Amino acid sequence: MGKAWLQSRYDKAGPGGSGADYVNCPLDRTQYDGFVDALLAGEKTEFKEFEGTPYFDGCLPIEVMASRGRETLRHGPMKPVGLTNAHQPTIKPYAVVQLRQDNALGTLFNVVGFQTKLKYGEQTRIFRMIPGLERAEFARLGGLHRNTFLNSPRVLDPLLRLKAMPRLRFAGQITGCEGYVESAAIGLIAGRMAAAERLGQAASRPPATTAIGALMNHITGGHLETIDLGPRSFQPMNINFGLFPPIAEPRVDAEGKRLRGPERGIARKRALSARAERDLAAWLLSENQSGQTLARTG
Repeated sequence: MGKAWLQSRYDKAGPGGSGADYVNCPLDRTQYDGFVDALLAGEKTEFKEFEGTPYFDGCLPIEVMASRGRETLRHGPMKPVGLTNAHQPTIKPYAVVQLRQDNALGTLFNVVGFQTKLKYGEQTRIFRMIPGLERAEFARLGGLHRNTFLNSPRVLDPLLRLKAMPRLRFAGQITGCEGYVESAAIGLIAGRMAAAERLGQAASRPPATTAIGALMNHITGGHLETIDLGPRSFQPMNINFGLFPPIAEPRVDAEGKRLRGPERGIARKRALSARAERDLAAWLLSENQSGQTLARTG
């Protein structure tokens, strides 16, 4: 810790955090260049013949990112923005490696964004080049997980059913959503639609103006309606405001003051969120009324 320091980016406290939730290891220009050179030259495990699948762009190995340009890492997982070196406050780090605490005892830390296909010996050698980690003990070395998902816009219908065999419905991460909450949400909706069909109800999707509906729209066709770069263009997606249908952006605040810059972006996100909340409430009310009608008539 004579080289590293504790801080969250922009001092932002996460759930249960304090605003100083990451160990930050700074690199100057020379150290960064040496680290990138080592990543590029390091010995890597190769794909087996049956593993000839493309990388998922959201979880690229650190050495693959380095191969896409020398500045890629410092604009990705090693970006130095929002951080101030506690040991040299006036000197901006050229790049920063962050470690996140992984257990309650504070004895395990995970290197953020460092998925890798480097061989184990290379990992220990290269990662000890990071200032502050020269004598690190590695409890578990990195690897590459396979993210298996359907090309859902082509093979699933709007109700998450397999077009070629509609009696099969898919749910969760395999449909092409990324994130625990997103995967659980798509599973919940798939379960609701399966139950509705079993009860003789018309299965309905949440409105595309809601978070779950926007994600479903991406999974089941919205992606290809806006950009079709071929069969490999579809990628798993976390929920984000870019998936929501456009909305008229607020120009002024509640007091009539003109919104500018970041304030305008914040106002837009609040408007999208408010619309989503209204539309989701209306959809749930409609779903409940449909269920009550079926119960009375059935």
